[in-house]
Amino acid sequence: MKKIKFFLNFQKEEKWLKQMAAQGYQLKKQGPIYTFEPAPPKQTNIKIDYRHFKKQQDFLNYRSIFEDSGWQHISGTKNSGNQYFKQIDDNSYDDIFSDTTSRAGRYKRLANMMLFMFVIILPLVIISSTKGTLGIDIFLNPRTLYYTPGLWERSGLEFWQAFLFETPFALMRGLSSSISLAILISYVLLTIKSLTLYRKASKSSGNK
Repeated sequence: MKKIKFFLNFQKEEKWLKQMAAQGYQLKKQGPIYTFEPAPPKQTNIKIDYRHFKKQQDFLNYRSIFEDSGWQHISGTKNSGNQYFKQIDDNSYDDIFSDTTSRAGRYKRLANMMLFMFVIILPLVIISSTKGTLGIDIFLNPRTLYYTPGLWERSGLEFWQAFLFETPFALMRGLSSSISLAILISYVLLTIKSLTLYRKASKSSGNK
């Protein structure tokens, strides 16, 4: 079974995955297109960490540390970021984090990754803007998406033939510009949201 979901809040994602396990669906592959396999309904304790690894061996060592502590790694790769664990030893601790400070740290790592992606994409957007393939004028004046010389000075059948011929290409140019700008904005928003969750979790840690 597959389900499409998007989470930025790890606690909410953990809660949802626990509910799915209680309904008889065990996580097999992480989202945003989650894959589940049928399993006996069980109250499964699931926790999520966020880490990237440069070396495969470092990733394997990371998994081994948790598995030795009673937590089985059920989804995630060395480059995926999100790492999913389920508790397999009832005598182990109920959390993979030793304290709330380390639990909050995963949001900081997530924010750093979002900021890194923003820094990578920003130069591409700036270059596109300077070349005229991306800019606010495209959205305010869609005519700039049409490159046929003298198109808007034409009339009658000649205009409509040229207009209809180029419209599919203009739409592709506009879509490409919109997607680039949307991705850039989304990374900004995700970075802000991740930092907000980090500060909230850190504040919670300080109150205890």
